[in-house]
Amino acid sequence: MSDDFKEVGENRVLPDGIYYDRTFVSPGDKTQIMAWLKTLHPIWEMRYAKNHPPPPDDKQRRLLRPVYWLGNWQFACLGYFHPPRGEKNRCVRAEPYPPVLRHLVNKAEKITRRLFHPQDIPKQWHLNTCLVNFYGDQIEDGKRNDMARVGEHKDFELGPVASISLGERAFFQFVESSSRKQTKSNVVQQMWLDDRSLQIFGGKRWKEKYFHRVQRVDRRDKCKFELNVEGFETRRINFTFRYVPEEFILPYSKMPPKVKADVEEYMIELGLHSEFFEKALS
Repeated sequence: MSDDFKEVGENRVLPDGIYYDRTFVSPGDKTQIMAWLKTLHPIWEMRYAKNHPPPPDDKQRRLLRPVYWLGNWQFACLGYFHPPRGEKNRCVRAEPYPPVLRHLVNKAEKITRRLFHPQDIPKQWHLNTCLVNFYGDQIEDGKRNDMARVGEHKDFELGPVASISLGERAFFQFVESSSRKQTKSNVVQQMWLDDRSLQIFGGKRWKEKYFHRVQRVDRRDKCKFELNVEGFETRRINFTFRYVPEEFILPYSKMPPKVKADVEEYMIELGLHSEFFEKALS
């Protein structure tokens, strides 16, 4: 393990398995990313679908924020990629990374291979899937509802996870999940994720033992992105890059009929503004 893994950001010391670079994305790269983002039309997904209904103790609901995926699209109603039993028919082939993101991903992969323990990096690991989350306020009937948060969860994709943030800074925490006897989760590590920053975390401790969450997103810089999202004002954008083995990523045409039926509406919506998804449908 290299010594420079310890000193990151503004001379902050982080434990093994977490890396942070406050100025990873150059101003020029950010400009390119923002231009590309304006070509996207993020979508709102529902948590469940006809062939994947909610469990008895839950109900149908919309996700907290609009999203977009690159590499493969893991629709919420399909349950996301969750080894070892939740692997097949969950990852639909999606658009490739634009050149500026491919450049940054290559850099992040090199950092990971240089600084992380080899046993924590799967043999075929590369960051081939990306969830783009849009954080901000939902605006309905003139009222604002702050949706800029993510509850505690784990990323089940294999190997280290890399995260690039743009816009307002976010308060990120690793936690021990609360039990029935506890009123709240125990925070074991927390940090601010700044505009243009890169965070990488991996290993059993941070990927398997602890959950992570975004508690809140600041408003101090009054950041506002002009994007193609109706009824929503975005103040932070996060790119979360992960690894899914290629054998589990299938084109829409190869998906079973019930899976295709559950996500067809989303595919049609995506195809209205994406040549890639338009071809996938045909």
